[in-house]
Amino acid sequence: MTETLIRPLHAGDRAQWNTLWADYLTFYETVLAPEITDTLFERLLGDGNHDALVAERDGKLIGFVHYLPHPTTWSTAPTCYLEDLYIASTARGGGVGAKLINAVYEAAERAGCTNVYWHTHDDNTTARRLYDRIGVLSNFVRYDKRKWEDQR
Repeated sequence: MTETLIRPLHAGDRAQWNTLWADYLTFYETVLAPEITDTLFERLLGDGNHDALVAERDGKLIGFVHYLPHPTTWSTAPTCYLEDLYIASTARGGGVGAKLINAVYEAAERAGCTNVYWHTHDDNTTARRLYDRIGVLSNFVRYDKRKWEDQR
């Protein structure tokens, strides 16, 4: 098997990243306006807090991870939110997800973060098998409210 390279996202990756991003959104049954995708890609390449790593094999991107080191109220050190992780369906089961997450762990440690956290759908059993091996299931429950929803 050809080696998988984990590296930072580059501007020249846009077309391949777009394909993976579209597949990721489809997996989560989500549609985003093109300007949101454009803004995200700019953020991932910018000097802000968002960062991205990609998995490349034989010159083709087969996965990505987006993450965000940020301050926390629970520590003087930052924490790191692993926001998006996607592996192409043809590359799943070969350790690419673990490599990307471990690369985020390393980046978070270099940034002085004390923690890396993420969430997934409770029915994403394939991903959860990986997460159960390399992370610890939290007992926190997440709530959401979108700005346009009426709160009553």
